[in-house]
Amino acid sequence: MKTLTPQTGLSEEHRKNIVERLQILLANTYVLYTKTQVFHWNVEGLLFHSLHEMFEEQYEQLAEAVDEIAERMRMLGAKTPNGLQALLSVATLKESPADLKSPEMIQALLDDHEQLCRQLREDIEVADEMDDVGTEDFLTARLQAHEKLAWMLRSSVA
Repeated sequence: MKTLTPQTGLSEEHRKNIVERLQILLANTYVLYTKTQVFHWNVEGLLFHSLHEMFEEQYEQLAEAVDEIAERMRMLGAKTPNGLQALLSVATLKESPADLKSPEMIQALLDDHEQLCRQLREDIEVADEMDDVGTEDFLTARLQAHEKLAWMLRSSVA
């Protein structure tokens, strides 16, 4: 069966450039999703209940984002990385130690969301340069989501 290359007005070079960036975003979002879920399971202390619920809300949003990023890659005619090793090989976010206390968990997640915000700003500029309005809009929405999650985390340590 022949796979058809999308004929939506983007050159092959532009499509490949954007897909490479989406692949990194997918990998980083997956790492952050997993980290947030693990923190949800392992959080302890006086703020257990509120942090447990906040982490759950956040990892559910990130799970949805993972799917949306992968689908955006497919819309551009690319396959997604096959497996965790493939994702980890391109991720710039790192996993956290297992023994973090709740303030350290919050800070680790905040740092990751802020790193993704910086990455997304660069990715939006590239999408604009490639004249890929669809991906630019998609990435802008992802940026807004990470800004909001970062704000919630930042407010939890104030």
